[in-house]
Amino acid sequence: MVYNLFGWFRAVGDEFRTRRGRFLVTAIPMLWLALFFCVPFLIVLKISFAQSVFGQVPPYTPLLETAENGATTLRLHAANYAALLADPLYVAAYLKSLLFAGVSTLCCLLLGYPIAYGIARAPRLWRLLLLVLVILPFWTSSLLRTYALIGLLRANGWLSQTLAGLGVLEPGQAVLHTNLAVYIGITYNYLPFMILPLAATLIRLDFTLLEAAADLGAKPWQAFRRVTLPLSFPGILAGSLLVFIPAVGEFVIPDVLGGPDALTIGRVLWTEFFTNRDWPLSAAIAVAMLLLIVLPTLLFEYIENRVDKGRRVAREAQS
Repeated sequence: MVYNLFGWFRAVGDEFRTRRGRFLVTAIPMLWLALFFCVPFLIVLKISFAQSVFGQVPPYTPLLETAENGATTLRLHAANYAALLADPLYVAAYLKSLLFAGVSTLCCLLLGYPIAYGIARAPRLWRLLLLVLVILPFWTSSLLRTYALIGLLRANGWLSQTLAGLGVLEPGQAVLHTNLAVYIGITYNYLPFMILPLAATLIRLDFTLLEAAADLGAKPWQAFRRVTLPLSFPGILAGSLLVFIPAVGEFVIPDVLGGPDALTIGRVLWTEFFTNRDWPLSAAIAVAMLLLIVLPTLLFEYIENRVDKGRRVAREAQS
């Protein structure tokens, strides 16, 4: 029985190593991506080229219109995308979202890197315990954790009173409903997304390289700058993308913790869709936000791959 089971697993492994097996392995996630990302995105893209119509369901015009003589006409309206550039409200919301996401990603990196480094240098048993503590906040809803921050950020909260005691805030002033509260909320909620990729990269790091650098006369900060930091760059990149991309479209944290100045593109999208019932405009906002995030990310990945390929070719030529 055990031998037959072993033979079956071996046959499955041999099948996956063939061209047909590799196709099946990649086809399943690609099918999942097509069904749950590409198809909804195409629906949103279609709605973005329609016109808003109130008093009907769905509240937008169809793209294909059939005349009385049976002729079908395709009507695409680009007014929604033009409104995004014409109205400074949307441009300001995009820039504010990029600012919140960029600063919060930097804060997560500054806080997460020492934590990830400590996890990587800890003994194996302690490393497992520390990783569990990092993952532990995921067991609670992010909405509940965001609302829990209200108690710390209001006027009589611990953080507000501490900052007032240090002279950063006026007595009785609250951090709540300020831009600082949004930065704190995003950093707090997304910090594990920065720590986990960094820890995974630093755990695989050969720390004997630091000993070799010390033997060659390098100081600790020089060894970190010239050895640890370059080798941990893949983890920095992965963690920064995991924090920055969802933080750009964040809605809950700016809405709960931020004030009226924290007008992000997520709040604008919510208002246009649920309050104003302008589905085409909200769809155009979503498509523009996706392109604003994905295209620079793909370009950065392409440049990084070309640079890595050039480095490998240079190393092979030197060897």
